[in-house]
Amino acid sequence: MTLAPVGAEDPAFRDALQRAGLPVGDLADDDACYFALIAEGASIAFGGIAGIGADRLLRSIVVPAGSRRAGIGARIVAALEHEAKRAGVDRLWLLTTDASGFFDRLGWQTAERSTAPDAIRRCGQFASVCPASATLMARTL
Repeated sequence: MTLAPVGAEDPAFRDALQRAGLPVGDLADDDACYFALIAEGASIAFGGIAGIGADRLLRSIVVPAGSRRAGIGARIVAALEHEAKRAGVDRLWLLTTDASGFFDRLGWQTAERSTAPDAIRRCGQFASVCPASATLMARTL
């Protein structure tokens, strides 16, 4: 499996997000870079890293329904963590409304929203897209 860049307008990416009920309207915001996890020539998962600096936001993680329950979600998260570390990121943050258990199993820690650094607070996901009830999580790389 390889990680390959994709654009915010990639139809397969947008379709996977929409089918999962995840937002697509803000994909071009927040200095985000998106990637697809490729296996046998097909995109089997997507995700992105938003922001600049030492603290960035992991966002738009999605595994299309046909690829779920095979460890693909953990693989895309690990690949994105590796990409972020390679880019000089010290800590990744994320917001989730329904996947905190998944990220907890991967070693992410729940954090109070008040502890988020300014770089994360300025991201559209934090400021307006995700509800205030979304769980904030962080992982030091």
